[in-house]
Amino acid sequence: MQKLEEEARKFMHDNLVIAEVMTADFYEARAGQTAIFPKEKALEYLALGLTSEAGEVAGKVKKLIRDGKGDKESIAYEVGDVLWYCAVLASELGVSLNTIMQKNLEKLHGRKERGTLAGSGDER
Repeated sequence: MQKLEEEARKFMHDNLVIAEVMTADFYEARAGQTAIFPKEKALEYLALGLTSEAGEVAGKVKKLIRDGKGDKESIAYEVGDVLWYCAVLASELGVSLNTIMQKNLEKLHGRKERGTLAGSGDER
């Protein structure tokens, strides 16, 4: 029975069938397997792709505001593309997506404790 369970887990992993909560590390590793771009221009390519996909999210939200109707599922789909670029960019920077997520929450909670969530600037 244990061998059958191991085979099932391997099949699910290999075929992207997720039976448990997906981790940032897992997503980052799987996203990296689909990354095709000129490595000598990785940072530029990924930053432009991230910006482009974020623009698609903004465009869909704009139409939702303007028309009073829209497809939130298509917005979520574009957010997935933004996430892909974030994950692959993190890998390219040599910092795990998980670490970036943790550091970002630490920064934001620190700002909240200091009462500086509002405003602008990196050093609040």
